[in-house]
Amino acid sequence: MDHSQSHPGQHHWETSPYPFILVVGIFFAIPIAFAMFFQYHKGLMSALSLGIGVPFIVWGVAGWVSEGLANAHKETGHALTGLPIFIVSEALIFLAMFVSYWMLRLSANVWPPPGSPEIGVALPIVMTVILLSSSATYHLGEMRLDAGDKKGFANWVGVSILLGGLFLGCSVYEYGHLIHEGFTFGTNAKSSAFYSITGFHASHVFIGLCMFLCVLIPAMRGKVSHTFAKGAGIYWHFVDGIWLFVVSQIYFW
Repeated sequence: MDHSQSHPGQHHWETSPYPFILVVGIFFAIPIAFAMFFQYHKGLMSALSLGIGVPFIVWGVAGWVSEGLANAHKETGHALTGLPIFIVSEALIFLAMFVSYWMLRLSANVWPPPGSPEIGVALPIVMTVILLSSSATYHLGEMRLDAGDKKGFANWVGVSILLGGLFLGCSVYEYGHLIHEGFTFGTNAKSSAFYSITGFHASHVFIGLCMFLCVLIPAMRGKVSHTFAKGAGIYWHFVDGIWLFVVSQIYFW
């Protein structure tokens, strides 16, 4: 009797290199890059670390999602059960950053501190409209997917990606304008809080766009996992909701 043959109900371990690839990317893109820039003041090494880490992150996420799509029919999965737990953990990280900002803001004798330029509210309002619109377009895509229209779903996901990319472009423009005025990360307490909170949110937008790409590329070939599509939408709506807190606290208070 060949014991190597599979039996009904027998559990089979599956291995994947992509979680390891993802961890390597995160290692280079976050702790190494930040340490090189803020601790050792080596901008070139920080840029090189980001140049290594970001492609590994994209590779890891794309490969892992691709494997999930290939095996979606084999497992029921627990993604939509675990995702709310993950979102709560992310919300707590944002809360810790907001609490730090509130402590700085309320304990300061003068706010904003000397050296802070006036940060306008027009661009943040435009960015809010863009980001909320991207949630609406993705929801329209999910409605098309529920109706069995995969092409329509892919089109709306593409629109959502364009809007998310436009939002990040606005952030880059704003950062460039403020840095040109001498408002950098180490200028004062406000600059540290501003770049930390908005930058952390921007990183979540970037991750959400990567998720959308991982959903869009297979969808363009007619392969769609409803679980992945739903999970990406939940994550994106969370990121959009957090932005309302960011813009109200950082720009309007």
